[in-house]
Amino acid sequence: MNTDTRSRDLQAPYAGLVAATPARDEDLRLRGVRAHVRVYGDAGAPHRLVFLHGLRGDHHGLEPIVAHLIAQRPDLQVWVPDLPGFGASEPLPDGGHDVAGYAGWTAELLAAVAPGGDAVLAGHSFGSIVAAATVAGPAARPAPGGPPVRALVLVNPIATAALDGPRRAMSAVTVGVHRLAAALPERAGTGLLRHPLFTRVASLAMVTSHDPDLRRWIHAEHDRYFSGFADRRTLLEAFHASVGTDVSAYAGRITVPTLLVASENDDVAPLPSQRVLAAALADARLAVVPRIGHLAHYEAPDVVARETAGFLAGLQATGERGEQ
Repeated sequence: MNTDTRSRDLQAPYAGLVAATPARDEDLRLRGVRAHVRVYGDAGAPHRLVFLHGLRGDHHGLEPIVAHLIAQRPDLQVWVPDLPGFGASEPLPDGGHDVAGYAGWTAELLAAVAPGGDAVLAGHSFGSIVAAATVAGPAARPAPGGPPVRALVLVNPIATAALDGPRRAMSAVTVGVHRLAAALPERAGTGLLRHPLFTRVASLAMVTSHDPDLRRWIHAEHDRYFSGFADRRTLLEAFHASVGTDVSAYAGRITVPTLLVASENDDVAPLPSQRVLAAALADARLAVVPRIGHLAHYEAPDVVARETAGFLAGLQATGERGEQ
């Protein structure tokens, strides 16, 4: 890391807490390609949570939540992979960057990290769709009829497909931009998808905080990581997967305890749709973060971590009662 990057990172509102969190890098071979995973917490911690990031992100975006969570739950290891084709993970071959492809990949990751099905799986935004599909799909089962994970945590879950939600007009424009990028020659199309103006418009549309320093930092994070996709094909496949479905499509097949962490002012994943989703799940609890929008991982990571830690404590208490 160069000096300029270090100085920028030190200005981040959560830099001290993130720096104090033990972390290591793991490289796994999944579906024939290299998967990069950042693992947070003590290597001897007995409990594991796997956390999937959102579209165009990588593990960096979840660090504020993870650092707060490890501070509250030092008995926890949190495994945050870069999804295939993003960050430092290699893309999947043969058009695999759809929900089914990512869910199958996540199932293999879970089998490697927690083969007994004793991990908790979490996902933010697009990661919530992949997490839900993983838990609902038979490929994730460690044993016939058994659940793939102990529980599910969905942060700002996509409960309504983007083209059906309250931002459908903006979503339609975004779809148009991606179709244009697909129609252009490779270099020009990739340049459009990576253009700083496109990144800034997307960032401005999602930030709800009125804190100028926090807003600047969030924009800087998007500038650093929003274009960290492998190539145009990968990004376009993942984008169309993100707007083409939602968590509700899998709700009927999810039986594990589930925590939904919604944001009061989220117009990407609006609160009314979260209440409908919670009612459709077999065993769900809905927690609402007040006054913020879709970027809970940046604007209120402490609240998300607190709700998640409380949910995990409840799971542990239930498990201990069941063993008595």
